Amino acid sequence: MAFPGFWVVFEGADGVGKTTQVDLLAAHLRSPAGGAREVLTTREPGGTPLGIELRQAIMHGDHVAPRAEALLYAADRAHHIATLVRPALEAGTVVLQDRYLDSSVVYQGGARGLGEEVERISLWATEGLLPDLTVVLDMEPDPARMSRDLDRVERETIAKAAQMREGFLGRAALDRARYAVVDAARTVEEVHASVVEAVTAAMARRDGLAVEPWGTP
Repeated sequence: MAFPGFWVVFEGADGVGKTTQVDLLAAHLRSPAGGAREVLTTREPGGTPLGIELRQAIMHGDHVAPRAEALLYAADRAHHIATLVRPALEAGTVVLQDRYLDSSVVYQGGARGLGEEVERISLWATEGLLPDLTVVLDMEPDPARMSRDLDRVERETIAKAAQMREGFLGRAALDRARYAVVDAARTVEEVHASVVEAVTAAMARRDGLAVEPWGTP
């Protein structure tokens, strides 16, 4: 189902700069040069009050069994989509989101070894809703970029950073029209420019328009 809004998800390993790029893109899209658009920024887990509680349990609590962890993520995702993302898209808002289904597929499905069921559960939970564009911020694993104050999930993913990187790139290769892989090892400004270019092109493709620089009449 097509919505008047536009949905961009940012994916990639911890420390690649997803939050920074979400914020920069949001500021750009809200500006006259970016179309003075209505923009909602959100994340998973933690985009709703329920999500904040689940995020605390998943990321800062004690050990969580892998299957229980996957189901907690799916529960957060179902509520997040139903109460925040879908209504925003229906209202014509641009939604910029930090992590979505691909993170679960790569981490729980791949690194955790739970397989294809993880994706099926998430698609059921969200009624099959997929982003207009998923931006994969890609770079060689670099522990130095990780926060010193790591949560439980971040600590467990460091050892599997290379496997997770390949997982995200593999997902992107399956549907090149809906993914954009951006080299995140460059300066923040260079990465932002590539993100804006990818989002511009994706919006133009969906609307059937020629691609023009932001702000061009």
